[in-house]
Amino acid sequence: MSTVHYALCIELKMDLLLPKRIDGKQSTILRDTRQITIIGANGSGKSRFCNQIIKECADKAYRISALKALFPIQSTEKPLPGSIDAMFNHINETSHQVKNSADTEFDKLAYIMLIDEFRELMNYKAHQLMGEQMEFPKTRLDQVVRKWQSVFPKNKVLRENGKLMFTTEGHDDKYSMLRLSDGEKAVLYYLGAVLYAMPDAMIIVDDPETFIHHSIMQTLWNVIEEMRPDCTFIYNTHDVDFASSRTDNQCIWVKSFDPVAIAWDYEVMQSSQNLGDALYFDILGSRKPVLFVEGDDTHSIDSKLYPLIFPEYTVKPLGSCDKVIESVRSFNDLKSFHQLDSRGIVDRDRRSEEEVAYLRKKNILVPDVAEIENILMLEGVVRAVARYRRRNDSDVFAKVKRSVLQMFDHEIKQQALQHVRHRVKHQVEVRIDMKFRNINALEEHMIDLVNEIDPRSMYEDFCREFHVLHQQGDYHGVLRVFNQKQILGDSNVAALCGLNKKDDYIKTVLNILKGNNRYAQDIRTAIKQCFGLTE
Repeated sequence: MSTVHYALCIELKMDLLLPKRIDGKQSTILRDTRQITIIGANGSGKSRFCNQIIKECADKAYRISALKALFPIQSTEKPLPGSIDAMFNHINETSHQVKNSADTEFDKLAYIMLIDEFRELMNYKAHQLMGEQMEFPKTRLDQVVRKWQSVFPKNKVLRENGKLMFTTEGHDDKYSMLRLSDGEKAVLYYLGAVLYAMPDAMIIVDDPETFIHHSIMQTLWNVIEEMRPDCTFIYNTHDVDFASSRTDNQCIWVKSFDPVAIAWDYEVMQSSQNLGDALYFDILGSRKPVLFVEGDDTHSIDSKLYPLIFPEYTVKPLGSCDKVIESVRSFNDLKSFHQLDSRGIVDRDRRSEEEVAYLRKKNILVPDVAEIENILMLEGVVRAVARYRRRNDSDVFAKVKRSVLQMFDHEIKQQALQHVRHRVKHQVEVRIDMKFRNINALEEHMIDLVNEIDPRSMYEDFCREFHVLHQQGDYHGVLRVFNQKQILGDSNVAALCGLNKKDDYIKTVLNILKGNNRYAQDIRTAIKQCFGLTE
């Protein structure tokens, strides 16, 4: 089919009737949809949902899967009409050439493309022999080779003796498809398979991310969709970044399946507003309530610690505290749709009691210590690790406490200054965020702010408060106000517990929490109490 004909087919696309609903409501009809993405938790019925769509699409359904295509699969089911298997069987039944016994769908597709190439060239030669002018044919294989080489520019495809051979730039050796990587085979398969879909097909793609490197995912599927503008692409995927990358997408969230009624609980997604689509889809792939935290997936303590403290939640690290606060608000604004609870955790840092109380009312958990490192310095945590390491927990904690109090004493003035800076910044933001009649009124207000806020008095108050904490040996009070990222290393807690360095101490805490013993329970209890929570 020519590109022009594809373009004409765009207006002829069929509407898609989605499967039966559990609640008995009328099934949704999607109209003029270019891309459909199906997401949901494992076991929610996504694959059965796709199977039902195939039944609704009748002879327009065309299903492809690189995972199934690359490996031999014995099946007694009759192949779908128009599928690669069906085309291969038809060629074998009607061809006068030698029969082919390909084992995989990938091999069958390669054979079909070569047969098409042979027929096109024979047809061209026949016209030439009869003296008829004919443009040299551009075959499906030509398109696939060109697109594949654009994805892998250092690799070349050769046609030799009725076979596809490959070579790499800078090397003279040639090799068969057997030596291609699974990713190279998957790209070749997808590029070729979509060209053989029937006009106006509903192309169902199972796990489009399988074998494909993340760096080329979006670009590859953009190219594939452009090759078949007449078709609707239905993706059954776990890759939420890919799902959010589709620009003309209708996302369907499959929640559950009733096998007796053959019906589904599902929703056609609405906008996720300020919450990123990828994050939103990822969360909906879990059935747990959501806990947004600071930090990242790989380097932060937050993303490693909190899933072990709150296993009943899906923990999602978002980076900054502002992103956590905004995401909790956005997600809860959409609660009438997804019906999942969400909470957040942000470090206390230098927030006042009023700021902390406000955040807690907004479903944001704030610990009673300054930051994540201080959580690992809680008395209950230190004692549990010491006992786990067969140390005297009272001796270990006494030495850790003395070390932390000394560190704090040396930094009282600097810590007080940082608290004043935070408090002044907050008060200025609040007081400037008001209406003024004119610029003169704003200027007068700014001049008066220094006297109104009085940062020096504030600083002196903090210094007095911090000296009292030190003099009274209030270890927990110090942890509440002491922002010092080096506290784990400088306190010597690791060595006192018989460990080499602070990273070993962190790993030990995490490893303890992965078990279900009394040490894990002690640590979990101490940390939850720090958030004002009880078991």
